[in-house]
Amino acid sequence: MLKNNIGIITVIIAAALCLMLREPAAVCIVLAVCVVLLLAEQAVSRMILKKRIRKLTDYISAVQDDLSLPDMDSAQEGELGILHSEIYKVVALLREQYSAERKQKQYMADMLADISHQLKTPLTAIQLMTELLEAPELSTEDRLGYAEKIDSQLSRINWLIRSLLTLSQLEAGVLKMKEEKVLLTDIAETVSESLGVMAELRGVSLETDVREQAAVTGDRHWLTEAVMNIVKNCIEHTAEGGYVRLRAESNNMVTRIFITDNGSGIDKKDLPFIFDRFYKAENASVQSIGIGLALARQIICSHNGAVEVESEKGKGTGFTISLYRMG
Repeated sequence: MLKNNIGIITVIIAAALCLMLREPAAVCIVLAVCVVLLLAEQAVSRMILKKRIRKLTDYISAVQDDLSLPDMDSAQEGELGILHSEIYKVVALLREQYSAERKQKQYMADMLADISHQLKTPLTAIQLMTELLEAPELSTEDRLGYAEKIDSQLSRINWLIRSLLTLSQLEAGVLKMKEEKVLLTDIAETVSESLGVMAELRGVSLETDVREQAAVTGDRHWLTEAVMNIVKNCIEHTAEGGYVRLRAESNNMVTRIFITDNGSGIDKKDLPFIFDRFYKAENASVQSIGIGLALARQIICSHNGAVEVESEKGKGTGFTISLYRMG
C-alpha cells in the first residue's frame, strides 16, 4: 500500500517545504495536485478491485460449468489475494472428492453388472432344470440327476457371491486382516489336504517343499485362501502326468512362496491381465469364472505383499508371492 502512495507522500512533502519557504500559492497548487492524485488513486483502486472481483466471479462460474479445474492466475497480494488462494484450495478439494465419488459409483455399477452377468448362466440353468423336473414322465434316475445339477449350480452361485463380496471388501480396504504368526508348513499342509484329491483325479503330482521355521505375520485363513487359489489354477492348467510344486524361502526382509507347474502355460497377450477380475484367458476351462487370481492378488496386497507371474506357452507357469516384513 505504501508504494501506491509514494506520489502523494512526495506532494505532501513538497507542500510542507513550500509552506516552510512561505509560498502560499505554491502550497495551494501542491495541495490541489495532492487531492487530484488521491481521487485518481481511489478511482484506479476501485477499478482494479472490481476487475479482480469479476475475475473471481468468472473463475467460480467456470468451476460450476466445467468438470475440470481451471488454472489459477498468479498469486496476488492483499486480502483479496488470500481469498483467491483459499477459493482455489476449496475448489481443488471439492473436485478431488467429486472425482473419488464418481469413481466409486462407476466401480459399483461395474460390480453390479459383473455380478448380474455371472449369475445369469447358473440361474438360467437352474430355471431350465426346474422346469424339466416338473415333467410327470421323468424317471427317478433323471430326477435325481437334475436335482444334483441344481445343487451344483446353487453351490457355484454361493461361492461366486461370497468371493465377489470378499473381493469388493478387499478393494475397498474394509476387510481387516489379522496379524498373527503363520507357519508356511501349515499353509502347505492345508493346500495339500484341500486340493490333493483334485490333483489326483487329474493325474497331477502336487508337491510341497517348505522348511519348518518359515513363517510370516498375517491372517492364516486369507493367506491360505490366496495360495490355494493360485495352486488350484495351476492344477486346472496342467495335463495328466504333470506336476505342481510349492516351495518357500525366507530371510530377514521378505518371505517368498514359489508355485510352479509344467502345464499349458499362459499366452503373452494374456499375462498382463490374468489378475483382473473376471478375465478369462483363451485356454481357461469352461467352469472358470476368472475371480480366483484376482482375489489372491488382493489378499496378498492386503498383507503388504506382491505377486508376480512368468510363463511360457506349452512349458508351464511360475507364480512368486513376496511377503515383506513390516516395521
